[in-house]
Amino acid sequence: MTARELDAAGITDPLLRDAYAHCRRLNARHGKTYFLATRLLPVERRPAVHALYGFARRADDLVDEPGAGRSTTDCARALDALQRCLEEALRGEETAEPVVRAVAHTAAVYGIDHRHFTDFMASMRSDLTVTDYPTYEDLRRYVHGSAAVMGLEMLPVLGTVVPQEEAAPHAAALGIAFQLTNFLRDVGEDLDRGRIYLPADLLAAHGVDRALLRWSRDTGHRDPRITAAMTAAAELTRGVYREAEPGLALLDPVSRPCIRTAFVLYRAILDAVRDDGYAVLHRRAVVSRRRRAATASGGLARVAAARIAARRPAVRRAGAPHRPQEETS
Repeated sequence: MTARELDAAGITDPLLRDAYAHCRRLNARHGKTYFLATRLLPVERRPAVHALYGFARRADDLVDEPGAGRSTTDCARALDALQRCLEEALRGEETAEPVVRAVAHTAAVYGIDHRHFTDFMASMRSDLTVTDYPTYEDLRRYVHGSAAVMGLEMLPVLGTVVPQEEAAPHAAALGIAFQLTNFLRDVGEDLDRGRIYLPADLLAAHGVDRALLRWSRDTGHRDPRITAAMTAAAELTRGVYREAEPGLALLDPVSRPCIRTAFVLYRAILDAVRDDGYAVLHRRAVVSRRRRAATASGGLARVAAARIAARRPAVRRAGAPHRPQEETS
């Protein structure tokens, strides 16, 4: 299916095709929920999504490497090198880095604002030194770069039925909701890396601090104060999903099934965390295969309906993306 996606997107250069295929593999391996949803997009738009998420995964992997044979200084240098490579590629220079080659091409084709990449890299760099966030406002500043910009980068690819600036706040909120969901699901794994992505003031309101989290993680004992704090974090996250939800109707109809499926599946992680008793320090909650399959099937039905409707003569939708064409140099 990779070749079909690339052909549909008009990407013919062999090196560029290899770069996009590399990004697709990263997305399939590391972002299973979102990869499933991406398959509901029109085939010609999928390579751009793989490029955006492939680049994000590459940077995220770099900041997670300290303690795995590389020092924080080494990782910072690698992150700096990746950013220099990206900046050069965005200016039209050649690069040997596959994820950068693909994402720079996507940025050019869809006119993605380069500031989003700058903000993203700033948040990635902070992960090397910042290990907790005193307040939710502090965390929101971090997730603007690490997650909100992902939603904003996606908008030109997805297309909208309104001017993109009207849909932008909802797209940003959806990126944040997805990441807050990951933070809650991965509390134990992040703690092992020395990081806490739940606001310290939210934890403190329930009598929880780093020492208590560490004790619970190490001993396997459950503490009702931690359960209460995780419940509060889940409710905070559900509030961000409510901010994001009105934006689904603002997307190009042929893109809605993909994003709605991602919305439903990611929000279902919160249900899985709740149903598992908020035991996120001890194990990762997962959405059942049955629920994933049922959600994907519903998405396929919506895709079919949207494609039938799209064949009808209509005025060009505001903000709908142009057909990608390979750039020449």
